[in-house]
Amino acid sequence: MAKEEPTSTLKDLQELQKKLSLLLESFQNNSKFCPDALSLLHPTLKVVAFMKSPVGQYLDRHPFLALTLLVFIAVSAVPVGFFLLLVVFTSLAALVGVILLEGLVISVGGLSLLCVLCGLGFVSVALSGTIMVSYMVVSSLISFWFSPRLLIQQNPSTDCQLAMKAADFEGLYQE
Repeated sequence: MAKEEPTSTLKDLQELQKKLSLLLESFQNNSKFCPDALSLLHPTLKVVAFMKSPVGQYLDRHPFLALTLLVFIAVSAVPVGFFLLLVVFTSLAALVGVILLEGLVISVGGLSLLCVLCGLGFVSVALSGTIMVSYMVVSSLISFWFSPRLLIQQNPSTDCQLAMKAADFEGLYQE
C-alpha cells in the first residue's frame, strides 16, 4: 500500500502539469482574454501586443521612423540616466546640507544663548551688589538722620529724659 501512494501522487502531479500547460496555451491563443496575465507570463507577449496596436502597425509600415525612434530611445537613455543620478545626488546633498546647516544653526544658537546667559549672570551680580550697597548707604543715612543725638540737640526740654535713658543703656552694657 505504501508503494501505491507515491505512484498516485506522481500521476496527480502529471495531470496538474497537463492542465497548467493547457491553460497557458489558451492564454497565448486568446490575447483578448487577459492581457495583463499574458505580459506576466512572457515578456515577448508585450511586444506582440504593442505590434498589434495602431502605433506598432504604423511603425511596422515605416521602418526608418521605427529605427530612428529606437536609436533615439537608446541614445537618450544615457542623458536621462545622468539627469536622474544628478537629481538623486542633489537630493542627497540637499538632505545632508540641511542636516549640517541645522547643526550649524543649533551650535551658533547654543553658543549665543550661553554668552547671553553669562552676560545676564554678570549683570545680575552687578545689580545685586548695587542694590546691596544702596540699601546699606540709605540705611546708614536714615539711621544717621534720625539718630537720638540729633533728637537731643533739637529738643532741649527732653534732654533729661534722653540722658536718663542713655545712662540706663550704659549701665546695661557695663554689667
